[in-house]
Amino acid sequence: MIKLSKRQDEILEIVKQNGPITGKEIAEKLSLSRAALRPDLAILTMSGNIDARPRVGYFYNDKFKAKRNPETILYQTVNNYKAHPIVVGKSTSVYDAIVQLFLEDVGTLYAVDSVGNLAGVISRKDLLRASLGNQNLTELPVSVIMTRMPNIITISPEESLFEAAKKMIQNHIDSLPVVREADGQENTYLLVGRITKTTITRAYLEIMDEKSD
Repeated sequence: MIKLSKRQDEILEIVKQNGPITGKEIAEKLSLSRAALRPDLAILTMSGNIDARPRVGYFYNDKFKAKRNPETILYQTVNNYKAHPIVVGKSTSVYDAIVQLFLEDVGTLYAVDSVGNLAGVISRKDLLRASLGNQNLTELPVSVIMTRMPNIITISPEESLFEAAKKMIQNHIDSLPVVREADGQENTYLLVGRITKTTITRAYLEIMDEKSD
């Protein structure tokens, strides 16, 4: 079973005793801001401990233990659900990266070196910020604007969807590069895939559909 934090246990008990209850009301009972509470509510909702209804609030899922197995749903490995990463070279121009982003209809590009090791991450915000300047986008390489290690949040193929969801929620990002450590190279990672919030949601729905058949 998923081990909940002390605060998540407190939230669960509040919802159990007072549900349906709004996020604002839960935050007030814990003397927290709604923003601080949001990651815990997301984890509890995704794991099936609580449910939420628009304009109603959160309520305890008393059928959780009978109908849902969080180990089946959330402890599936990232390797089973990772998608092909959309990559560019470190020297690719910002202009070409913008074109690639829209052709592939993704929110994040990954910059790699000549052997496929992860060199950087380029988000829509990075490209938008660069395009708002006065630089010549055809001459500006993505290496100038990308996020580099050790500031890149990554995940390994063996980690769980639950861990991926936590990392994305806690770091306010929409996707993670799936990486393996490069042999004999410290702080060097081979890019083998990507996983997104959409991927996790789709996996959750697929597994729940299978359980309901």
